[in-house]
Amino acid sequence: MDIEFSVERIGEDTTLKCDFSNSSHVPSIEDSEFTMAKVIERLAKSHGVTKLVFYQKREYEYDYQQTLLVSEIASIYRDLSKEDKISLANLSAGRCSIYAESWYNKLKNIISNLLLKDPLGAYVELKRLRRRQKILFEKSNDENETFCISHFVSIIDYLVQLLENTKLIIISKPYLAGYELGNRIIYRRIFNPTIKPDFMYTKLMSAYPKDGEEIDSYTVGEDTEITVFRLNENVKTLYHIMPPEFKLSEEKYELLDTARNIMAEHKPAKADFVDPQRMREVFFNVGKDLIEELSSYRKVRIKEKEILELTKILVRYTVGFGLIEVLLQDEEIQDISINSPMGRIQIFIVHGKYDDCVTNIIPTPQEAESWASKLRMISGRPLDEANPILDTELELPGVSTRVSVINKPLNPTGLAFSFRRHRDKPWTLPLFMNYKMINPLAAGLLSFLIDGTRTFMICGTRSSGKSSFLSSVIVEIMRRYRIITIEDTLELPVPQLRKLGFNIQSMKVASSLTQTGSEVDATIGIRATLRLGDSSLIVGEVRSTEAVALYEAMRVGAAANVVAGTIHADSPYGLYDRVVNDIGVPKTSFKATDIIVIASPIKSADGLHKYRRVTKITEVQKHWEEDPLLEHGFMDLMKYDAQKDELVPTADLINGESEVLKTIAGNISDYAGNWDAVWQDILVRAKYRETLVEEAVKRNDFDMLEAPFVILCNDMFHIFNEKVKKRTGKLDHKLIYQEWENWFKQELTKRKIRKSG
Repeated sequence: MDIEFSVERIGEDTTLKCDFSNSSHVPSIEDSEFTMAKVIERLAKSHGVTKLVFYQKREYEYDYQQTLLVSEIASIYRDLSKEDKISLANLSAGRCSIYAESWYNKLKNIISNLLLKDPLGAYVELKRLRRRQKILFEKSNDENETFCISHFVSIIDYLVQLLENTKLIIISKPYLAGYELGNRIIYRRIFNPTIKPDFMYTKLMSAYPKDGEEIDSYTVGEDTEITVFRLNENVKTLYHIMPPEFKLSEEKYELLDTARNIMAEHKPAKADFVDPQRMREVFFNVGKDLIEELSSYRKVRIKEKEILELTKILVRYTVGFGLIEVLLQDEEIQDISINSPMGRIQIFIVHGKYDDCVTNIIPTPQEAESWASKLRMISGRPLDEANPILDTELELPGVSTRVSVINKPLNPTGLAFSFRRHRDKPWTLPLFMNYKMINPLAAGLLSFLIDGTRTFMICGTRSSGKSSFLSSVIVEIMRRYRIITIEDTLELPVPQLRKLGFNIQSMKVASSLTQTGSEVDATIGIRATLRLGDSSLIVGEVRSTEAVALYEAMRVGAAANVVAGTIHADSPYGLYDRVVNDIGVPKTSFKATDIIVIASPIKSADGLHKYRRVTKITEVQKHWEEDPLLEHGFMDLMKYDAQKDELVPTADLINGESEVLKTIAGNISDYAGNWDAVWQDILVRAKYRETLVEEAVKRNDFDMLEAPFVILCNDMFHIFNEKVKKRTGKLDHKLIYQEWENWFKQELTKRKIRKSG
């Protein structure tokens, strides 16, 4: 059977749908002469088509720009079919009948046959025909013959000019030298449809960009290929992903499509989403059995490993989140943005190395609706016109993520999503040192302040690294102390920290944006922690009136436990303005803040790159009455130097003017009234962390900067502090570092032996 055509109006597009389900021909303009001819022939009868969609085992979609290329050819074909320009009568011109029939047959073959299946070939053949006629003209001495040839050449010129004005010919001209009829290489350069297998909704632009410069390539998992391109004459960077589901054989596509249709009859109930992990396990087992049965029934030879891979794909596109899950497997991806309207806009990501990138993935409206439904059920939170915002956390295989969704009427064009990937391991200060977010001295200072149980507010704009930095602060708290975390969306690595031996308890409270009746208000949650015993308090993000309760906790727990939180603010005074003037925290309560850490994304001079940096570590002094800015209530301890690209200590820090540091020192017998001793403590903390990072880089062993080893290093530092104090009667920082360094060298030897063994 042949191709079945239909024209549909979908949104703003007029789509020519070409059904190849019962056709043996390839559903590809670029690969098949037959397909191109049939499509151009149909376009000649259909006006205003803006999109081509082919269906077989997969869906192939040609966008407006690609559709326009063949529509122009179709328009020429339609007009020439109606004109008498190449009729026998016109070719005869009254005195050229002897040549007319031969010329007519040549042009008829080019226009009625070659133009449809190979427009480039038609153009080349016309030019070659014109060249031959001009040679004949030069050789002829017959006046009638030269007249007729001139007449024929004028008709050829007309046809050549028609084609030369089309975008297809304009684009192809640089590649036409020595063109062979039937060669489809140039068409493959030009036509690159987005591809969507039957069993999924997502569309993927599989072809590499024509003019892109490859700058990186790597593999995620076993067989997801990532290629990063810098696009010519474009500031965008393309993150091109080719997952395994787009590289399957037709037999495997058929298995997956059939399996999905069968499983669609057994959709999970709302109650199943209470335990998504268990639900995935059930669907995996069912899907595996189903694929095994289908492959056996259809006599498709398939290995056990292939069955497992197909099952993973099947689960991903039934109860999972499709290609979003594949993207999140890449540890370099930090954020995923999916903008509305769906089906037209590619997914954007923030990459750890290449910053903002556009991907080759286009999600569809059906898929967006599916994600929204699943998120409603997983979170237990509404998403409708009355509640157009949904914030929740999502646990997927091997990764967790924070999801934000907006819908109508807040977003007039419908659903839009943001996925923030949580690192599956806690961040550490040495990791941030390696990424140059902080330097050794800043790490040493913060370590001293954390051990001194100060109160912290970590501030910054969105994507500045606030939550990640808060995670590194928790890692610095000694595991002997209890920690309570409070979040409306679970981002902090509490399970991982618990596995590392931390005495840590998490509490989930209602979001100020999407509060539901079943969730506890954040303010109540924070106040409840005060009745849970002696604990450090970590608040994931301060958004609203819970700030009042947080500062209450700071005042109650002052000098006893670490209290820390994150908030959107770009400066110390910005923090004051936000919590005092906007939220209503009393000025006297604000003074309970000891240290403000400002994190900021720093842009490169060309504007193409962003780097996360801590730009200030500021102390809140206590002497001011009305306005901390006017009354010099903020003392910068370290400030970012753009030329050095690092934090540098201020004169106030070097000279020991910090009241907070003096307060900590006053509680330590060796340090009371001895600023030099405090400074040496900070420096030795900086030094051992610097040694750790240097060795990790030298050995290319960045696992040394992860939480397990960093915690071990910190623990040993505290142990050597105690040992040296007992042995010498004082905190001898030089000796403490020597003891730690000796232990560190021994530990490195052990790591080397373990790796080689």
